[in-house]
Amino acid sequence: MSENERDLVERAKSGDIEAFEQLIVGCQKKVFNIAYRMIGNYDDANELAQEVFLKAFRSIKKFKGDSLFSTWIYKVTTNVCLDEIRTRKKKVVISLDQEIEFNDREIKRQIPDNAPTPDMEAETNEIKQIVNESIAQLNENYRSVIILRDIQGLSYGEISKVVNCPEGTVKSRINRARQALKKILQGKKELLNEEFVK
Repeated sequence: MSENERDLVERAKSGDIEAFEQLIVGCQKKVFNIAYRMIGNYDDANELAQEVFLKAFRSIKKFKGDSLFSTWIYKVTTNVCLDEIRTRKKKVVISLDQEIEFNDREIKRQIPDNAPTPDMEAETNEIKQIVNESIAQLNENYRSVIILRDIQGLSYGEISKVVNCPEGTVKSRINRARQALKKILQGKKELLNEEFVK
């Protein structure tokens, strides 16, 4: 940690909001990206990123300074997202195809389609979606390390601190996560090929 960062952290610990804002300037985009990749929804990722910064500000006194501030905030981000994922698993989901009972008869749900019409960007977006959905199928540990390493580009050491386990474990998790992701994507080969052919 640089002297400037150390100074900003100490000031933030004593309640200096301006110092905290300076600390998070370089992390904001990555925090949002981690949240977006883990949750898969732009608006939810924005909300979770705000929650991360609030939580980080409230608990900055617990930051010991034994890693970079950015590494610590990525750990906070990962934990906030994992909590959200666990909460969502407990929620009851109702299918949009399920009919609604109304005046002793059943009617189909009518939901407006606000999605953009297909165009030249659709091919790239479809592939991204398939990859994101495939990442979302990984278990929480695998999903975290894949996002932190392959999408956010964190080093093994940084990931080790974020997920709180030894580097060797991180490397083997990443390897297993990549194998699991490869297997999922191979099952969707036809979808991917169709997109490339269009």
